[in-house]
Amino acid sequence: MSSVPLSSPDHPAAYFDRLAARYDEVWTNSEAGRLQRDAVWRHLDPLIARGDRILDIGCGTGEDAVHFAGLAGQVLALDVSPEMVRVARGRGVNARVLPIEGIHMFAIAFDMVLSNFGGLNCIRDLSTLRETLARLVRPRGFLAICLMNRFCLWESMYYSVRGQFKKAVRRWGGEATTSEGLSLFYPSSKQVRHALLPGFDLVTDVGVGILVPPSFVGVIPSELLRSMASMDARIDASRIGRMIGDHRLLIFRRS
Repeated sequence: MSSVPLSSPDHPAAYFDRLAARYDEVWTNSEAGRLQRDAVWRHLDPLIARGDRILDIGCGTGEDAVHFAGLAGQVLALDVSPEMVRVARGRGVNARVLPIEGIHMFAIAFDMVLSNFGGLNCIRDLSTLRETLARLVRPRGFLAICLMNRFCLWESMYYSVRGQFKKAVRRWGGEATTSEGLSLFYPSSKQVRHALLPGFDLVTDVGVGILVPPSFVGVIPSELLRSMASMDARIDASRIGRMIGDHRLLIFRRS
C-alpha cells in the first residue's frame, strides 16, 4: 500500500478522496449504516472514561471521533484521505492526514486505539503494525478493530440473485481488488489474534451487521431494520453471528 505514490490515482488516498463527498450519504447517514455503527458503540462506550485519550485510525468523515470526543474529550483522528480529513475537520474533529503505516510517528500512549469499519482491511499483514500498536496502547488499554468480515451472508445473497457471482464470493479467498483497483484483505479472527501476539488479549469478538444489511442492499422499512438490529444484539457473540456479519468487531486489551 505505501509503495504507491500518494499522487497516484490508484493510491488509497485517491480512492477515498473520491468517496468523501458521498460517504455520509451512502453509509454514515443511511439507516443500516447508523444501526451497524450503533452496534459498535454499544460495545465500546462502556470502555471509555472521561479524560481518556483515543486514537481513531481511518476516521473517515469523523462520525466516531465526534461521538467519542463527547465521552472522552480527547480524540486524535487520522485518515489517508485529505478529503475525508477536510470533512472531519469541518465537524470540529482534531484530524490529520496520515496513512495507517505512519502511526509509528506518535510517541504518546492512548487509552484506546480504534479502527472502525474496515480501515485495517487495507493492510495485507497486520503483524507489521504489532510493535507500533503495542507501544501506542497503554497497559490495560484497549485496541478495537472492526473489520469487513471474510464472509458476509447479505453480500453473497445480494450479488448471487443478481447473477454477479464474482462479487458474491469476492471476500471468501481473503483478498480482493475493487473495480477501482484498491486491494482489500479479509483476515480471519484467528489470523488477527496471531498477528497481535504477544501483547494483546482478546476480550470481545462479535459480529456486526448480521441481520442488519450493508447499506447498498437498498431500502428496507425502518421498523424491520430496527427489529433486525435488536436481534443482532442478541446473537452477535454467537458463532454464527461472528461468521456471517458484514463486519466483525475484535476488542483486545493490552497486557
